[in-house]
Amino acid sequence: MSASAVHSLWTTAAEPIDKIGAPDIEYGQLSPTLIVIGAAILGVLVEAFVPRRTRYHAQVFLSVVALAAAFAAVIALAAGGYATTKSGIVAMGAVAVDGPALFLQGTILLAGILGVFTFAERRLDPAAHGNRVDSFAAQAASVPGSDSEKAAVKAGFTTTEVFPLLLFAVGGMLIFPAANDLLTLFIALEVFSLPLYLLCAVARRKRLMSQEAAVKYFLLGAFASAFTLFGIALLYGYAGSVRYGTIARVVDGTVGEVTPALAGTMGNDALLLIGAAMVVMGLLFKVGAVPFHMWTPDVYQGAPTPVTGFMAAATKVAAFGALLRLLYVVLPGLRWDWRPVMWAVAIVTMLGGAIVAITQTDIKRLLAYSSIAHAGFILAGVIATTPDGVSSVLFYLGAYSFVTIGAFAVVTLVRDAGGEATHLSKWAGLGRRSPLVAAVFAVFLLAFAGIPLTSGFAGKFAVFKAAAEGGAGAIVVVGVISSAIAAFFYIRVIVLMFFSEPRPEGPTVAVPSPLTMTAIGVGVAVTLVLGVAPQYFLDLASQAGVFVR
Repeated sequence: MSASAVHSLWTTAAEPIDKIGAPDIEYGQLSPTLIVIGAAILGVLVEAFVPRRTRYHAQVFLSVVALAAAFAAVIALAAGGYATTKSGIVAMGAVAVDGPALFLQGTILLAGILGVFTFAERRLDPAAHGNRVDSFAAQAASVPGSDSEKAAVKAGFTTTEVFPLLLFAVGGMLIFPAANDLLTLFIALEVFSLPLYLLCAVARRKRLMSQEAAVKYFLLGAFASAFTLFGIALLYGYAGSVRYGTIARVVDGTVGEVTPALAGTMGNDALLLIGAAMVVMGLLFKVGAVPFHMWTPDVYQGAPTPVTGFMAAATKVAAFGALLRLLYVVLPGLRWDWRPVMWAVAIVTMLGGAIVAITQTDIKRLLAYSSIAHAGFILAGVIATTPDGVSSVLFYLGAYSFVTIGAFAVVTLVRDAGGEATHLSKWAGLGRRSPLVAAVFAVFLLAFAGIPLTSGFAGKFAVFKAAAEGGAGAIVVVGVISSAIAAFFYIRVIVLMFFSEPRPEGPTVAVPSPLTMTAIGVGVAVTLVLGVAPQYFLDLASQAGVFVR
């Protein structure tokens, strides 16, 4: 080695290294998420330090206050113009604060509040050993049927950890539709998936079925996460960045400076197409679109019903938000490649969900397949690739989440000796035994079916109109056909409730506490308001429908 070479080594090593700059974090614009995550950490401390007797009340109070405060923060940001003129990228480019993000965050937080109300319900089951019981296992770690489980029930234990878990899940869901780089997207996906896997496993009744559902969800969810991460790696290999804006510019060919490394990978479309397909596949799994839907019926049936309602509503909102941002911000240059695939997925999802739902005999499985069909209807709006497409999807998600939580809250009320009576044959004649509950459930079913004067009709109309104007007329035809198929099994349940003879040994309808009544009441009110006078909310969604890039 020559002296000059050694000398050059010394000089390069001796040059001062640039310091890594401290990050600029816009705490105000991130406040909704920070409030929820902070409250979740407080909830963990409550579990550790507050005595058992008072934990339940402390957790419910903490959760509701945190979610309400976060919702107030979202409203304040929207009122401050962060949805329109001041929208931008915060947290060093990791998170976008714009109209769709704030709209979906508000929806998720409201769904979370109603979810806490249904989680906190303690009057449906008869009291065990003088203690009120909720929908969750007395001690989740004890083996089903073992002595330790009996001892836990006798001692009156309750799994109050479900409240911090719900808050962590909501925190992840708030970041998910707002993520502006692929790694933030993946971390948010994990942060909201892991608490849901746990929540699915802690049912008080039918514990083995609940644990089976959680294991299925966990294994399939882990596969989907792995596919997503592999896709992220390929997209990074293609564009040399995980930022949405940078990837979009590389895809469009409008990137500023092309380094030799970037020039080598930019021409390789296989990286881009396979990577995009894998990331989108992970999101379609979360949404529950056919062919990635197999977990949905089993998990919805096995999970505790309050968890099913929260999960069905909030996960869909978060995942569709992330899917919209990915397709509209990162991959608009690939539209000709992803639209045909999404066409196929939407058509199969609408028809598959509607047709298979006809054969179901369990009310929770029926609602699961109906949620798959709804994923197809929402995908029709995603395919539109117009501003109306975005706003119609936002409106549909808002309307759908309230109907779903309300419907699953009604399912928790219909009970027999073994807990919830979810088999359809037991719902026969429910309208004669308790007309009010049956009427409320009928409203939700009609909203699912998309009958006029319910929010379901306004949402479907907006989505199909956007799809037709976006040149996807065939999707609208298929959507209307599958809506007709779906209407058949919703109306069949209504007929079963009102026009069948009640059985003598049939289930009873438990009288809930004001918490579940509130959740159901809000669901009915939102369903009717969005059905009768949707215009204000459609305008709100269209104002919120512009992504920042």
